[in-house]
Amino acid sequence: MTRILYLCSSWPLGRSFGGQLRALHIGRALKQVGKVTVLAVSSEADDQSAAEKTAAEFEVLPPILPRPTPSGGLPGKLRRAFSPRCMEVHGVAASAEDRARLTALVGDYDLVWVLNSRTPNLLRRWHWPRSHLDLDDVPSTYLRTVGQSGEKPAQRWKARLQQRLMHRRELLFAERFTTLSVCSQPDKDYLGGGKTIHVIPNGFERPAIEPSYNPPADAPRIGFIGLYSYTPNADGVQWFLRECWPQLRQAIPGIRLRLIGKDTDGPSGPQGPDVDGLGFVADPAAEIATWSAMIIPIRFGGGTRIKIAEAFSRKCPAVSTRLGAFGYDVQDGRQLRLADQPAEFAQACVELVRDRTQAHAIAEHAWGEFLNRWTWDAIAPKVHAVAQSCVRKSE
Repeated sequence: MTRILYLCSSWPLGRSFGGQLRALHIGRALKQVGKVTVLAVSSEADDQSAAEKTAAEFEVLPPILPRPTPSGGLPGKLRRAFSPRCMEVHGVAASAEDRARLTALVGDYDLVWVLNSRTPNLLRRWHWPRSHLDLDDVPSTYLRTVGQSGEKPAQRWKARLQQRLMHRRELLFAERFTTLSVCSQPDKDYLGGGKTIHVIPNGFERPAIEPSYNPPADAPRIGFIGLYSYTPNADGVQWFLRECWPQLRQAIPGIRLRLIGKDTDGPSGPQGPDVDGLGFVADPAAEIATWSAMIIPIRFGGGTRIKIAEAFSRKCPAVSTRLGAFGYDVQDGRQLRLADQPAEFAQACVELVRDRTQAHAIAEHAWGEFLNRWTWDAIAPKVHAVAQSCVRKSE
């Protein structure tokens, strides 16, 4: 049986959103390849409840809790900024004892699967034999979008410089790991392409019961789901409220904007007329079923948005910026509506609320593609193939 050491940035059965969902489902797919042992490497790994939930499904090892590291003064700052081989870039790292424990461990496994680019640096280990690096996003692509869309010239200039420097580090991933995976073909091309870089898309869990698109006509709603304290989410919602929402309220009397996600409620959440911040909702299916459309107004960020796959899985028609739908092979008017300019974005929302025939057709097309391409069951064979490829290359 293939023995797999799974290095995660926190417990896979911790928080149920974004990268944590990917961590959980990648881990489950790896269990179909061999015996998986989870080692969490994060300050969040001291979450006892998440550790116990993970231990109920996987074999687990005592976590590694990184500690703050000295800055090293000006020489250290310059090295972190300009040396592409510097691993001391996060301000924290594993202790010498934990690094020694890891070194003793890795030789016992046929495959080491590492989740995200931060984890190997926290462990201060450059070369990873028999290893795969799984990137749910490529960090410098976030900076690239800030360099393109930042509000101030100085912000854009700084982001472009940081993006170039970080990208130099990312191009060395192929030297450090046996194989790599990213979430989209554009990200693969960005890292140089080649046979050792694979695409494992983001996905969402298939509902137990097939949903239907039938929002109440007499209570029009559109909605957003996401962690509001995450800067791209907050920026997108504020942009929508400022630039799009007045047009919708004028065109559709009584429409409401519903916001799901931690920090969307309370005084620190987004404010506005006819806006309801619901906060964290454990099971949002019933709420989303009342929406005529889901908005994904993302203007900067990296990787692919799980919001897209979630909208498809709920049969909720989506209106997204093109960056919000980055990495998904979709067409405007077929699986969703795409718009970058405020007037066009608002008009797309209006059309989906008013034209239920169009909205239903979009929801059905999106659902069909979701079943074929973006459920975790559909993605699992790609994980199997990548794991087996890495093991073969290591023999």
